[in-house]
Amino acid sequence: MTDNNIKIPKVAIVILNYNGMKDNYLETFLPSVYRSEYPNLAIYVADNNSTDNSVEYLKNQGFISLSETIDNLPTTPRFLIELEKNYWFAAGYNRALKNIKADYYILLNSDVEVSSNWINPIINLMEEDHQIAACQPKIRMYKNKKLFEHAGASGGWIDKWGYPFCRGRVFAEVEEDKGQYDSLEEIFWASGAALFIRSDLFHHIGGFDEAYQAHMEEIDLCWRLKRANYKIIFCPESVVWHVGGGTLPKHSPHKAFLNFRNSLATIYKNTDRKKVNQIILIRLLLDAIAGLRFLLQFEFANFWALIRAHRSFFSQYKYYKSKRKEELILIEKYCYQKPYFRNSGVYPKSIVWQHFIKGKNAFDKLDS
Repeated sequence: MTDNNIKIPKVAIVILNYNGMKDNYLETFLPSVYRSEYPNLAIYVADNNSTDNSVEYLKNQGFISLSETIDNLPTTPRFLIELEKNYWFAAGYNRALKNIKADYYILLNSDVEVSSNWINPIINLMEEDHQIAACQPKIRMYKNKKLFEHAGASGGWIDKWGYPFCRGRVFAEVEEDKGQYDSLEEIFWASGAALFIRSDLFHHIGGFDEAYQAHMEEIDLCWRLKRANYKIIFCPESVVWHVGGGTLPKHSPHKAFLNFRNSLATIYKNTDRKKVNQIILIRLLLDAIAGLRFLLQFEFANFWALIRAHRSFFSQYKYYKSKRKEELILIEKYCYQKPYFRNSGVYPKSIVWQHFIKGKNAFDKLDS
């Protein structure tokens, strides 16, 4: 027997779209989103000023503008937010979410297929423990559904030098899902491909850093939440399938640029002041080794992307310094409770050494 007085949290699935008709993402993946089973749900698509017929298609699918007045909304209403230009991932979401009222946001990539009951397990979990700020489902590969997918797998970790990897994915090596990580675990970062987050905390903690453009902005966001003593959780009962590489192709030099630059920015903004200079120095040395590897493999575009990333980071040093202070104020103001920072999901060794020197290609094979 259900208690009619029990408040069911409002959940908003928010998909950021840019030219989603070009690769048939909207036609292919929205139907699974429509089949999501949750009693208090709304679906939003924020269009980043697409140049294809995305907006026309969405309107034909029953998506209405937030400004429209509709007397009888469907049980699961569909809303369209049209942004005036392509803001990329970070700024696009920041602008869209300012207009969306819900208890929880699910930030979902446009190239993700979802299972019907993917929402309830995570929302139930977050309702039971208010220290959980964000969660991610298990993310498998859409084109080979036995494999984990690169962008998240079974939850994100970082190593002692700030390199991100996942349970189920170490650098470019993805594992087959054999149930080896089917445990509810506290992780370090949740994938932006399917990110469940409390709406108030997203805004309180400062949202995404818009200078990132795309890539690693969710790691930066989760790191701030961890510093504020919140939990980030992986929930194996929820499963989605991700194509990946939708924003930028896998081997794109601009993707390499963003990853190298944003990684340095994330470390600088979030690492303890006593350790930050040492870690940045080590990362610069490791990046130099990566640059030498690019040259030996004749990947000159990626080598130049690395050089540009370092230039960009140091040219924006004042911005990151100011941002670090600004975000610290928010962390202290909205922390769950003192002391700050939860270090679960931090690997105390070097993942670079484990993978490239010792040949460890699986998370559960790493030295403890």
